[in-house]
Amino acid sequence: MIGFVLNSVLLGIGLAMDAFSVSIANGLSEPGMRRRKEVLIAGTYAFFQFLMPVIGWFCVHEMVRQFRAFEGFIPWIALALLLWIGGKMILEARGGAEVSEETRVLTMGTLLVQGVATSIDALSVGFAIAGYGAGAAFGAALIIAAVTFLICMGGLTAGKKLGTRLAGKAGILGGCILIFIGVEIFVRGVIL
Repeated sequence: MIGFVLNSVLLGIGLAMDAFSVSIANGLSEPGMRRRKEVLIAGTYAFFQFLMPVIGWFCVHEMVRQFRAFEGFIPWIALALLLWIGGKMILEARGGAEVSEETRVLTMGTLLVQGVATSIDALSVGFAIAGYGAGAAFGAALIIAAVTFLICMGGLTAGKKLGTRLAGKAGILGGCILIFIGVEIFVRGVIL
C-alpha cells in the first residue's frame, strides 16, 4: 500500500512539472490573480492529469484483455514512453524555453488547451498502471490529480512572487522523475 501511494505520488510529481511550469508563467502574467482563478487553473490541470491516465489505462487494459500476448510488452512500452517523455522534458528545460504569448492571455479556451497539452504525456501512465485493477488505477489517477493540484497552486504562487528561474529546473526535475519511474516499472515488470 505504501509503495502504491509513493509510486502514485512520484508519478504525480513527474507528470505535474509541465503544468507547474505553465502555472509559473500564468502567475507571472497576472500577479494580481485572485485565489478563485488560481483554483480554476490548478483544478483544470489536475482534472486532465486525472483523466489521461484513466483513458490510457482503459485502452491498454482492454487491449491486454483481448490480446494477452501484449502483456509482456507493457514494461518495455512504459520504459520507452517514460524515457522519451522524461528526456524530452529535460532537453526542453535545458533549452530555456521562453514564456509564450499564448500563456499571457488566459482565456478558458487557452486554459483547456494548456490542460490537455500539459497532461497528454499522462496517457502513457496507462501503460505503467495497466497491471492495476480498476479501483487501483482510479485511485492512482486521483493521487496524481491531487499532487498536480497542489503543485500547480504552488507554481501559481511562485510565478506571482519569484519569477521564471524555477521553470527550467522544474522541467529537469520532472523529466528525471519520469525516467526513474520508467526504469522502476521496467525492472519490476521484466526482472522481478
